Amino acid sequence: MAISFRVNYPIAIALLSFSASAAELATERFIINIESRCAEGEVSCNQMTYHGTSKATGNSIMLEGSSWHTLCADGDTPCRFLGYKFENGNTTYYVHQDGLLEVIRNRDEVLVRERGSWRKE
Repeated sequence: MAISFRVNYPIAIALLSFSASAAELATERFIINIESRCAEGEVSCNQMTYHGTSKATGNSIMLEGSSWHTLCADGDTPCRFLGYKFENGNTTYYVHQDGLLEVIRNRDEVLVRERGSWRKE
């Protein structure tokens, strides 16, 4: 007995073009999972998720944020990718592409500065 089904091509193409990608950063004291919910190949993404867990306590935090880039000469177009940026009140979490995790409060008070290594999930 053969089974047949119909594919709705516009919906299938839309689903295939949006793939969540994830990466994990492990530092001395934290495990950070970064997930993108943007279309593959999109230069800038405002749908990033940060899930950070303390290795010592198991406490975790979930934040929404965006990719982080320098701006091109026009002051608007994203140029060089720097990493990811997440805000929680007056505290900003920076996850640099080279594996540096920085948590900064009030723009200049460093709460965390640790280098880690990336693992692709």
